Amino acid sequence: MISSYFSVVVSISLVLFLVGVLGLLLLNSKKVSNHFKEQIALTIYINDSAKPIEIKQLQKSLSLRKETKTARFVSKEDAAQSHANAIGEDFMEFLGYNPLLSSIDVYFRSDYVSPAFLAKLKQDFEAKPYVNEVFYDQPLLEILDQNIKKISQGIIGLSGLFIIIAILLINSSIRLSVYSKRLIIKTMQLVGATKSFIRRPFIWHHLRLGLLGAILASAGLGYLLYELNLRFPELTLLSNPKEPAIIFGAIFSMSILITGASTFFATQRFLNLTTDAVN
Repeated sequence: MISSYFSVVVSISLVLFLVGVLGLLLLNSKKVSNHFKEQIALTIYINDSAKPIEIKQLQKSLSLRKETKTARFVSKEDAAQSHANAIGEDFMEFLGYNPLLSSIDVYFRSDYVSPAFLAKLKQDFEAKPYVNEVFYDQPLLEILDQNIKKISQGIIGLSGLFIIIAILLINSSIRLSVYSKRLIIKTMQLVGATKSFIRRPFIWHHLRLGLLGAILASAGLGYLLYELNLRFPELTLLSNPKEPAIIFGAIFSMSILITGASTFFATQRFLNLTTDAVN
């Protein structure tokens, strides 16, 4: 008896947890893609012959653009120090000079980051006489731009598949639970109990089990969301409370609908059987 109820609760909580995880991925896929887009820097390398006023004007004009998130100037000395730290040795000792150029690293707001936008900026800035080269990670940007929609569509398809699996697994667990009471159902029917009277306690009982499974799934999902927010605060997963509320609401709604409908049809099946068929 207890093991039957336990299997129903575990089945419900596990499948609802997985559906909730996919729902979170779907709602936050845009945040994730925006985060990666905003990590792509447009680096403008400046000739040594450039005047300080030209560099300041360029940095200021970049900072004032509505598309810009940050624009940071990196002197050739700072670039050399960073490169030396990265490779673990001072390359200028054996070269005798600093071959690197000063640069401005520009990070843009995600809504504006696209291959066409950065290609146009690259062309415009390289036309300036004091700019040596403009570089950005073009392959990464193209991969992001091409695959974001595919990933979102894949998550939607996977979520639909998991919902179907959830319905089948929960329905199977409930049917097994009701099957163990088939003799009780038929005995109540033989003494004159109506179908609705027999169904009612089964439905209420499994609804409670479904709600318990939904509570466990929501608790696991809440803990996962909390840990992800601690580890990746830049994704601001908890900045909009409506998104987790939608997921938790969907979990409880699914639990009520699936367990209620599954219990109704499972009991109805045994109510419609003859006494000989039950045995």
